[in-house]
Amino acid sequence: MRPGAYRRRWVLVRLLLVAVVLAAAGCDRPPHPAPPADAATPTPTGPRAPADVVLLSEVDPSIVVDVRYAGPHNFVGRPVDGYDEPLCLLTRTAAEALRRVQDAARAQRLSLRVYDCYRPQRAADEFVRWAKDPAAQQMKAEFYPRVAKSKLFADGYLGAPTAHSRGSTLDLTLEPRPAPPRASYAPGRPLVACTDPADRRFADGSLDMGTGFDCFDPLAHTADARVSGDARTHRQLLKRLMTEEGFVNYDREWWHYRYADEPYPDTYFDFPVARASLPR
Repeated sequence: MRPGAYRRRWVLVRLLLVAVVLAAAGCDRPPHPAPPADAATPTPTGPRAPADVVLLSEVDPSIVVDVRYAGPHNFVGRPVDGYDEPLCLLTRTAAEALRRVQDAARAQRLSLRVYDCYRPQRAADEFVRWAKDPAAQQMKAEFYPRVAKSKLFADGYLGAPTAHSRGSTLDLTLEPRPAPPRASYAPGRPLVACTDPADRRFADGSLDMGTGFDCFDPLAHTADARVSGDARTHRQLLKRLMTEEGFVNYDREWWHYRYADEPYPDTYFDFPVARASLPR
């Protein structure tokens, strides 16, 4: 073999060995590494948001944002994959429509309180994994006290894929202005059923809607006949305010609304909920 051909073959062998080593190392790497504890803005681990996705607080800073899946106070009992920051991201058309809803609410000395907005596909996938684990039921006493966990998908309380991943769907409620004192949640605190009377449930400062947020129970169906008095009035008011600005309610969850004229009706995004996911 000529010296030049030998050298070229040896270079190719070395490059192949380097590629094998790098591939093996990549197999041991977690798919979505956690951001450093001191990071001011987490780095997204998936594709960026499209150009018309915005931060709700920049469209209307008066709307209260309480993203439950970014913390431990939710039905799985821990922060959910993809919620890197407690933010509400929405398509601009949905966010601007929500600003008009807030204007109407403020005229009645009320405010919107948002629990969830855009939800990454990876979060929906985590809900599927959680639903398949019969042992993970530490939050049952609050969020699904009367419904078997095995029925949550079949009964329509959870879904994958979900309209939330299209960027124009959100979960929300109403709260009075000025806002009343709010309870703070600490893991391990005694849980109270979301179906209990308002004076016993977790007090987040919102109006009584007949159940708490993410209450997987027929009582949370928007038009459930057992909900009466102020709670029924509040549900009807929220529905009227949202419907007038183009949102459609999911009838099994009084808190769930989708912007009817959504710009991505067939697209399910997976960029993380983080400022760094937004277009620059």
